[in-house]
Amino acid sequence: MSFSYLEKFVTALQEQNQKKEELFEQTITGTIRRVQKELLDESFLPSMSLKKLFDKLLRRSRYPMEIAISGQFSSGKSTFLNALLQKDILPTGITPVTSKVNFINYGTKFRLKATYYSGHEAFHPIEDIAIFTDQRQDVQNVKYLTLYAPMEILKDLSFVDTPGLNSLSQSDTTTTEKVLRDVDGIIWLTLMDNAGKESEAEVLQKYMSHFSQKSLCVLNQKDKFTQKEIDTTTAYVKETFSDYFSKVIPISAKQALESRQYQKKILIDDEIRQLSQRFKKSLPEHFDAKNLDFFKKDFQHYQELIKQIQDKDSSDDIKKQEASNILEVIDFIEDVIRPQAITAKAFSIKEDLRSICDILIKEYQTILSVFETLDEIHQNGIVTMKLQLKDLLSQQNHELFVIQENLQAIINTMAHEIFINIKPFSKQRFEPSKSLFTKSTKYSAINYEALKIDQEAILKNLFFDDQTIDKKINRSMKLLQELEDDTATTLRTIFFTLKVSVEKWRSTYEYLDKQREISSDLEFANTRNFVARVYENFLSYYHANNEETVAVMKKNFAHLKGSIAFNYRQVTQATIAFFETKINQSLNSYEKDPTQFNIYRPNEDEILERLYESFSMDKIVNYLTSSHSHMHNIITYAEEELDFILKERTEFLKKEQQAIHDKIKKVQKIQSNIL
Repeated sequence: MSFSYLEKFVTALQEQNQKKEELFEQTITGTIRRVQKELLDESFLPSMSLKKLFDKLLRRSRYPMEIAISGQFSSGKSTFLNALLQKDILPTGITPVTSKVNFINYGTKFRLKATYYSGHEAFHPIEDIAIFTDQRQDVQNVKYLTLYAPMEILKDLSFVDTPGLNSLSQSDTTTTEKVLRDVDGIIWLTLMDNAGKESEAEVLQKYMSHFSQKSLCVLNQKDKFTQKEIDTTTAYVKETFSDYFSKVIPISAKQALESRQYQKKILIDDEIRQLSQRFKKSLPEHFDAKNLDFFKKDFQHYQELIKQIQDKDSSDDIKKQEASNILEVIDFIEDVIRPQAITAKAFSIKEDLRSICDILIKEYQTILSVFETLDEIHQNGIVTMKLQLKDLLSQQNHELFVIQENLQAIINTMAHEIFINIKPFSKQRFEPSKSLFTKSTKYSAINYEALKIDQEAILKNLFFDDQTIDKKINRSMKLLQELEDDTATTLRTIFFTLKVSVEKWRSTYEYLDKQREISSDLEFANTRNFVARVYENFLSYYHANNEETVAVMKKNFAHLKGSIAFNYRQVTQATIAFFETKINQSLNSYEKDPTQFNIYRPNEDEILERLYESFSMDKIVNYLTSSHSHMHNIITYAEEELDFILKERTEFLKKEQQAIHDKIKKVQKIQSNIL
């Protein structure tokens, strides 16, 4: 029973700790949050710039739709905006009065913010807007203005009041052109009596040809013309400027402003706002008051004003609003610009998200190329090293064969010297013989030619007079030493070739840095660290193998030189003693029974064979020039070690590459899911 409870407890704990898949809303904001969560995963070591960019995209996704108000100067843009905003906020005049871009955004109260080219920002009273927007004022240090207003329309829309495209200032015209590229919709305002003129056509052709899908043409001051004139002008503009606007609407901004300024709801909202401001202003002076009597008069005055507004006849306002045709503009914004803007914004942000993935993929590919280049250098370097080892073996085989021939010549000389110093000498033996007349045995002296080895002459001729053998032995030892030194140098040069290639690779990438700000600083730092540690991670293994090969080679050469130099005189004397014994043994046997035994005389081949055996020449030959020679074994060992290290280091490098490959695949998958 207790086990069952324990099992249930563990299951419940696992369910509680199990990471649940986070669900994101099916909006552009939800898409941003999903991609943000995926790309800011710690496995990607994301940069602060990438985190800030996602914050910026989220803010952008929540930004109200931006509509630019543009046109030639004195076309009534500010009056039109005041009509849309239901309040005389922007200054109006005959001369161009909008010298700066004005962003009109939602705020809890009326405020004006000036953003300067220095980056400094400052808030000013709303009444000071005329100072900053008048082209007649010197406000060159102001970059743009942001006007905040507590109006419902601004919760979903943000207006951008621009200088005219034919402004006196070319910089203002350039600024306006840039704004038009970025906004969600454009309202082109022109005066009814100016519409369609050649001067306007030139401006439209120059600046507006790319924005027709999001542009509305508004013909202002319709209140000054008859309905026939309005219809004629509207039809003409629709036909003439069809490439620039998706719709043409005639309006009267003046009538719209007048009607909306005096609508009951707007007037009541204004009174509520003013009452709230008066209360906040009076409250600090009566902080200790136990009641609100200090505000009684203000509130009574507010109630009277509200009653007057409610009793007011609104029929004239309604007629003016209908006559102004402003509602058609609002409907166009709601029905055409807003859906297009939402779609365009979503498309644009998704393109930005895909671009972020592209940037990250390219940067990861840059990092991957670092490892791939090293892998190529590594693989090619080992192939080259093995070829160089084979060339070394081929060269050494020839030189070792020369040394072997020298040693064989030395032994031949020694054998020949021994052979020519086996000399005859006269010796007597006594042979018994019986006389016919006596029974006693007599011995007769018989002379015969015996043999002896002149050891003194041999040693004198080989070692003492001209030091013939010593010189030849020393010459062979010198050749072996030179071969040993050359082999060590060549082996180290083979490693040095790989080292130079890898060091060149290191110098190429040791200062590798990201090309785009949003890329991971840590990924590139880790890559630079890997590059800096290439000796430790790669070269040290081959260096150690190279030095070990050199050490084994030297040890074997030392053994070989010792075998040759240590006992060649003793071998000569031992060979002489060997044959002297055999000769003496044969003499003894011969003297005992000359009919059965002969005097032994070694030939030169026998002497040579004995010297070969005493010198262990078969082992030396095998050591020098056989298919399993000393050098062959060393090169084979070196190649086997190279293959082992190559496999081990390649696996190490592949893990590093695979980690980057996996990240590229993850980003590509994230990118493919941005639909």
